[in-house]
Amino acid sequence: MMDTAQRIAQFEAMVRPEADPNNDMAWFSLGQAYSQAARHADAARAFARCTEINPDMSKAYQLGGQALVAAGDNAAAGKFLTTGYEVAARRGDRMPMKAIGDVLTTLGIALPQVAEPGGAAGIGGDAGARGGAGGGSGAGGASGASLPPGTFVCAKTGRPGTKMVRPPFRGAVGEWIAGNIATETFSDWIKQGTKVINEMRLDLSRDQDSETYDQQMREYLGIDEAMLAQIQGTKKPE
Repeated sequence: MMDTAQRIAQFEAMVRPEADPNNDMAWFSLGQAYSQAARHADAARAFARCTEINPDMSKAYQLGGQALVAAGDNAAAGKFLTTGYEVAARRGDRMPMKAIGDVLTTLGIALPQVAEPGGAAGIGGDAGARGGAGGGSGAGGASGASLPPGTFVCAKTGRPGTKMVRPPFRGAVGEWIAGNIATETFSDWIKQGTKVINEMRLDLSRDQDSETYDQQMREYLGIDEAMLAQIQGTKKPE
């Protein structure tokens, strides 16, 4: 397993001008590595570059805004997160939208008026970002609408979807995905995962590349480090 310094060196090499400076996934991973090293200003710049290349990556707005807050630049964080909130709402990325909304609220910034995922009435202002990370079988997070009892709601998007017949792979994370993530959302990850493999030139037979792939998958599905620890049973539910 690579340490943080090795990960930083790996991703810095990938985004050099002579390599692939327009690789959004490499910039995203570099931002994560900088954050792990508490290089918050560098992390914010990496996430900002990621969103310049891929303006639809709502998770990059979330992590970039958090990095700006950690760096002490709340004004820039507010602007960046506001844009990210709008992107997440437009894309139906429920978990980044909620996380961004929580930070904006902490900063004392009103949430922008946006349409609910799925095209329902606008939300924002004092209403806050609704939805959460767990419990995919409930109906409360889907576009604020009343759904038939037993409707499966994807924890990532907040939209009704198809419940998986079985976990996509073994282990606690696979079980959580089956219980909380819609089949359609995971299929979208498979497409994104192919992009991750190609753009980051991953060889999944190598442990460090497999680790990178798994981390990207968890980020895409909204599983942060705290949630991962909870899923794996190393952290008690809050």
